[in-house]
Formats: sequence, structure tokens, C-alpha cells
Amino acid sequence: MLDRAPQQKQDEAKDKTKPRPVAFRGGGFTPRAGRYSGWIALALVIAFWQLAGSAGWVNALFLPSPAAIVVAIYKLALSGALWQHLSWSVMRIGSGWILGTIAGVIVGFGIGLSTLARGVGITFISALFPIPKIALLPLLILWLGIGEEPKIATIALGVFFSTAISVYSGVDAVPRNLIRMAQSFNVPFHLIVRRVIWPGALPSILAGFRITASVALLLVVSAEMIGAQYGIGAFVLQAGNLMQTDQLLAGVVILSLFGLVVGKGINLLEARLLHWR
Repeated sequence: MLDRAPQQKQDEAKDKTKPRPVAFRGGGFTPRAGRYSGWIALALVIAFWQLAGSAGWVNALFLPSPAAIVVAIYKLALSGALWQHLSWSVMRIGSGWILGTIAGVIVGFGIGLSTLARGVGITFISALFPIPKIALLPLLILWLGIGEEPKIATIALGVFFSTAISVYSGVDAVPRNLIRMAQSFNVPFHLIVRRVIWPGALPSILAGFRITASVALLLVVSAEMIGAQYGIGAFVLQAGNLMQTDQLLAGVVILSLFGLVVGKGINLLEARLLHWR
């Protein structure tokens, strides 16, 4: 036993000096969303909401149950009113968003690439961006007349400013070393924009699309509440005036589902265009 003690100590010392495997820590900050956690949480909230309505804990006039909202949506779909209101809202959102996005991308790239455009453009954007766009609707009605043009223009204005800011911020975020390296190889300017600046600014641009989709949804509801006969906003306002809270919340749920669909579409677009990240 006495002879084996020094040998045992030597073996223990060797074990301590052996390199130990270290867990890999270079995975980066890549948050992963739970696959079912969000849906489970939503289902629990809806179940508790239904329980509160069925048990009489909440007055149905103030907060209708999810079942009553589903019935209201079903009746609207059968009557055809849902598709009529939804089609008008989708047309206004689509037209305003496309116009505002095209103008915002052009102006944003101009501000990001040109010193003169930056000096002029940022001044105007900083001055006009804080103005609530819905406040300009009466003025747009005077300019464009009563019809769809003022509503579409209101949405386009709201989308334009947010898009321009996200685009020139994305252009500014492109590493200048990549641009200088391309210039050192005499790469033409249009190829630098297409192969270096556009891919580098694309994450910020797509993030801006997510914001502008929400802005367009908010503005179309506000515009339809002020001056429209058809549309989800007009339907929600009419239901609120008549104290038909089940139909009012049905309109809110439809808007929420529309927002989810748009968000899913942007997620697919990001997965397709940003697969290199």
C-alpha cells in the first residue's frame, strides 16, 4: 500500500494536466423560437377567455367570448359582407404599400449613396416624418378629391418615410472596407450597388418592410374610419357605434389574422433572400 501511494499521486497529477474538452461557445447570438410555445400560450389565453365568458365573470357586452366572435365572423362570411370589406382594405393597403415602398427605396438609396441627396433628404425626412399621416387626410381630400386616392396617398406617405429611413440606414451599415475593395478592383458603380451594397442593406430593408406593413394596416383602418363606406375600419367603426361588440372584435380579429399572414409572408421572403446569413 505504501509503494502504490506515490504512483497513485503521480497518476492523479497526470490526470489533472491532461487537456479537458471544452464545450463550443461560438454559436453566435442566434435566438431560436419555440415551435409550439407561442401557439400553446395563445390557446391557453383563449381557453381562459372562453371560460370567463361562459362562467359569467365578464359581461358579454363589454367582452364577448371567443365563441361569439367566431359566430360573428361566420355570419359575416356567409352574408358576403366580410369579403366586401376585406377586399376594399386589401386593395388600399396593397396600392399604398407598393407606391410608398418604391418611392422609399429609391429615395433611401439616393440618400445613402449621394452626399447632396443626403443633405437635402434627411432634412426633409426629419421634418416631415413625425407628422401623423392621418392628420393630412383632410388636406389630401381637398387636393385629390373624395375617393380612393386620398386614402391610398395617406398609406403611401406613411410607408414612404419608414422605408426611406430603413433603406438609407441599411446602406450606411454596409462595411466600407467591402466597397473600397470593390473600387480598388475597378468594379463599376452599378455592380457595386448590386453585388455589395444591396445584399448588405437587405436585412435592414426587410426589417423595414415588417414595420411598414404594420404602418399600412394602422393607416388604412384610420382612413376608413374617417371617410369610407366599405373596409374593415369602416366596419369596426359602425359596429362600435351600434354597440355590437361581437362584430367589433370580429373585425379586430380579422385585422390581427391579416397581420399574421403578412408577417408570415415577410418571414418566407427573408428566408429566401437572406439564406446566406
